[in-house]
Amino acid sequence: MERSSEIGVAVIGAGRMGLFHAETVSRRLPGARLVAVADPVGGEDLGADRHYTDADQVWADSEVDAVVIAAPARLHADLVVAAARAGKSVFCEKPMSLTLDDADRAVAAAQVAGVVLQVGFQRRFAADWAAARALLDAGQIGTPRLLRSLTRDPGGFDPARVPPNTIFFETLIHDFDVLRFLNPGAAAVEVYAVAEALVEPQWRDRGLRDTAAVMVKFDNGATGFAEACFQTTYGHDVRAEVFGSAGTATVGDARRTAMTFSGSGGRTIATVQSDQELFGAAYVAELTAFIEAVRTGTPPLVTGHDAREALAIALAAAESAACGQPVRVTA
Repeated sequence: MERSSEIGVAVIGAGRMGLFHAETVSRRLPGARLVAVADPVGGEDLGADRHYTDADQVWADSEVDAVVIAAPARLHADLVVAAARAGKSVFCEKPMSLTLDDADRAVAAAQVAGVVLQVGFQRRFAADWAAARALLDAGQIGTPRLLRSLTRDPGGFDPARVPPNTIFFETLIHDFDVLRFLNPGAAAVEVYAVAEALVEPQWRDRGLRDTAAVMVKFDNGATGFAEACFQTTYGHDVRAEVFGSAGTATVGDARRTAMTFSGSGGRTIATVQSDQELFGAAYVAELTAFIEAVRTGTPPLVTGHDAREALAIALAAAESAACGQPVRVTA
């Protein structure tokens, strides 16, 4: 059922991503109003009508139609369930949960409540990723045979604040979703992963893995490769490729502009330095799509099922890296 009034939104979590989403709702989404920001330590003034220190205050706010969850990952599933029970539609940052049982619980809560549940896989909304998928849907790439997705972060992380398996659950989970997105209709069946602490080797014994490579086998015979590292010397580098029976699509470019400078020191290009710079438009597009789904009552473009399937690959990858053997993906 389509709604004609403005959609009232609350953002839960005032960290880096939460503040970016709050700013997007406040300043970049016609038809949406930033009713509240909820975070125990507060947040910047981004035009929200009110600030809460507890998410329970959001559930009781009758002006909030939808919530954007950008709290720590360990809290996501419980927040999704609570929001759904309060009748609020949900946009949840990845990962939606850290276990498959919690993923199923979150999806079920949204279904029972009849609310929209969308998950933050913003690469699907980036222009070149979307263009590659359009070619797939049009049959121009043919049947996918080999896929690749990579994430190389700009670094600057505090190893003391990185839980074990973060590289699988919070970084490579984007790449696992991309492999699924560029191999539509196929299911991952087996994973083999290797991971090491190469950026911060002294933290290896405490469970940190900051560099990883994963091979994913799909039930249609295609094989995907995903890799990630927490540090580059040149900025934020995210790319993908799908090679099919009729062609290849390659997406992603770390260039800040199309300009190349040639001088006495050689040839250089400027590169992007953060995910928000690289995917700024995609972050806006995913929230725009979410608000439209809430307004019209139509299914979201990225579902709780998508989040669960990417998590299943991440869990298998973490297990494979620990045991050194291929691991079957749990259905």
